[in-house]
Amino acid sequence: MSGEIFITGEAKRTIDDRFRVTLPSEMAEVISDSDGNCILAKERSGCLSLWRAADWQKRIDDGVALIKQKIQTGRMESRWSDVQRLGRMLSTRYRTVSLANRSRLLIPEGFREFLEVPVNHDVMIVGAAICVEIWSPAAWLEALREDMPKFGPLFTELSA
Repeated sequence: MSGEIFITGEAKRTIDDRFRVTLPSEMAEVISDSDGNCILAKERSGCLSLWRAADWQKRIDDGVALIKQKIQTGRMESRWSDVQRLGRMLSTRYRTVSLANRSRLLIPEGFREFLEVPVNHDVMIVGAAICVEIWSPAAWLEALREDMPKFGPLFTELSA
């Protein structure tokens, strides 16, 4: 994971009638490559995330290599159902997307349903330090209510 970026900020945007949303340009710049490509991932119900492709791919490649090694050495024999479950989630969790005009995202089918926000409705675009998240407003408010009381201790722990 690249230590060069630390994305913060919050913006409200609207999904247009063609399932497109325009990201704040400063956020789009740090998560897309020179061709405007990045990774879109299903994060949690009502939330999608956008990642720099190189950072995402390294994270996935490293994890998959370790799992393959465990399979080859027979250490996953009792966990085949978990391996299958992981494979299913990995198969549908992410895809490469291109940002049109360097900041407009077309939310692909399958990801639209996961986000649970219909066209012509608002989403919250949030900087999450290492990625950019797109939230349904209800899910974002719920996450804030849960996480905000833990902010002080978390900040202290991570910055110590």
